[in-house]
Amino acid sequence: MSPQPASAPDTPVGTAPIETGALGDWMDGQDLPGGAITGLRPIGGGTQNIMVRFERGGVSYVLRRGPRHLRPNTTTVITREMTLLSALSGTTVPHPRFVAGTDDESVLGAVFYLMEPVDGFNAAEQLDAPTAATAEGRTRMGYGLVDALAELGAVDHTRIGLGDFGRPEGFLQRQVPRWLAEFDRYRGTAGYPGPEFGELDRVADWLERYRPTDSRPGILHGDYHIANVMYRYDSPVVAAIVDWEMATIGDPLLDLGVLSAIWPTEPGGAELYESALGATGDLPRRAAMIDRYAAASERDLSALDWYTVLACFKLGIILEGTYARSCAGKAPRAVGERLRRYANGLFDRADRVIAGE
Repeated sequence: MSPQPASAPDTPVGTAPIETGALGDWMDGQDLPGGAITGLRPIGGGTQNIMVRFERGGVSYVLRRGPRHLRPNTTTVITREMTLLSALSGTTVPHPRFVAGTDDESVLGAVFYLMEPVDGFNAAEQLDAPTAATAEGRTRMGYGLVDALAELGAVDHTRIGLGDFGRPEGFLQRQVPRWLAEFDRYRGTAGYPGPEFGELDRVADWLERYRPTDSRPGILHGDYHIANVMYRYDSPVVAAIVDWEMATIGDPLLDLGVLSAIWPTEPGGAELYESALGATGDLPRRAAMIDRYAAASERDLSALDWYTVLACFKLGIILEGTYARSCAGKAPRAVGERLRRYANGLFDRADRVIAGE
């Protein structure tokens, strides 16, 4: 056992303290390199969950846990992330490498795990890497985003031990009722004036009418877009797919539907989520993006319009929910207004896909 301070104080990081003595003792029990924990600092994660980076014994780690005020599903979400990342370690899918984790909340007051830091950058926020310095490089980064998704969609989830990670049977049949129920949960939120994108029933009816009859299950990231990947600095490929908290076993074509839903529709146009990379207008054309996926996948893309509309429907409802909470003072109003704009854009795109435009 490596010596730890007799009463190591809580070290404030982000919005939750990290008790370094308890963390060090736990790491000793995992046979990880010993020594003092140094350089503890928060890093961005894109969610309310907390991620901190630190060094110990000459090795760098990232710790991920739930927020200080844990949500009802925090333990389940973090535990599932551990299971998934551990299973992916035997694949070529780019992801943060899992080191160790525990569901024992007594260690740090919450379930947590350690992973290796990703040497990369988030192209939703910055484009200061050499690979992003030219229009050609940025176009290749768009293709790299598609390549990583196709690689994930090709994984046999049962072979890597994820046979019981989700409920793929009836996955597509559950989608419309699930998201309609989610919308109904905040219809009556205090101060929420209702949606600007019109009635949901018309889109819901179209989705139910044209739902594909066949669905091949696989790993679904659940929120796949530019902000949820890290790019390598030295090449236009994805270094890691991150933020796996919505992952399950479902239909991977819904991830492609998300890309299709937010991708620029016109040459030189901006991507719907207004990422730094998407705002350059250098992403490949939507048809080229889809062709790239098709060339790397054995999946049937003939119903991609349906998956695109489902993605618009699902994401629009999720984003509108944040706006509703902002009306009640439970989320920043500026964030709510921005996400409502995205929700309106998604339903507008759904309307145009349904109309055959």
